[in-house]
Amino acid sequence: MTFLQALLLGIIQGIAEFLPISSSGHLVLFESIFGLEIETLKGFDVVLHLGTLVAIVIYFWNDLWGLFKNRRLLGYIVLATIPAVIVGFTMEDWLDYVFRDPKMVLLMLALLAVFFVIAEKYPPKKERWRFTLKNTFLMGIAQACALIPGISRSGSVIGTGLLFGLKREEAARFAFLLGTPAIAGASLLTGIHVVQGEAPLPSWDLVIVGFFASAVAGYLSVSFLMKFLKTHSLRVFSIYLVVAAVIGIIVLN
Repeated sequence: MTFLQALLLGIIQGIAEFLPISSSGHLVLFESIFGLEIETLKGFDVVLHLGTLVAIVIYFWNDLWGLFKNRRLLGYIVLATIPAVIVGFTMEDWLDYVFRDPKMVLLMLALLAVFFVIAEKYPPKKERWRFTLKNTFLMGIAQACALIPGISRSGSVIGTGLLFGLKREEAARFAFLLGTPAIAGASLLTGIHVVQGEAPLPSWDLVIVGFFASAVAGYLSVSFLMKFLKTHSLRVFSIYLVVAAVIGIIVLN
């Protein structure tokens, strides 16, 4: 991996983590396009996710701090985190083996585009959102699906929130608050693998540039999305995902 590739992958991760287009899927695709060995870069990918975690903490600091006062919302976030924890510990290796492949990623991007269309077309007639054990747990399952490369964590949660009547910007806020423990947990788990020598990292200069590129791009990306969703729908992202899938098929074949 070159310095430029590490920088570009960091920027791609930062942008795609918050825009509902799947950061993990884009990393797999661009690592393949760059001619890198995808299987050896899982540790580096998590470093980039850690950069976006820093962006989340900085941007949503007041919301995160407020969770200590809003114990009810904190409880719902803990509940919605459970599916991702279970899937991560029991199926992570299998999901990587099956789905960490450029062709599977392109298929998942296309399916995500279809999901966005459905979520925007069939919201409840009346927006009467309230947290319940059922809809919170289902949003947690939606987040767990994002362990599949090509499925966006934020997109899956936002889309599911729309189906339950949550407004786009409110769904996005919950998605990012929900993603905080998930990203932190994944980073910790991979950190253990790195220490044990099971998930190698590139040289430290590449790790540092990738991390900071991801954090800066991530902060700019989340700032943009929170404003964008106040007046725009997810349809533009569904169009992008279809176009990206088509281009990906052409480039990789």
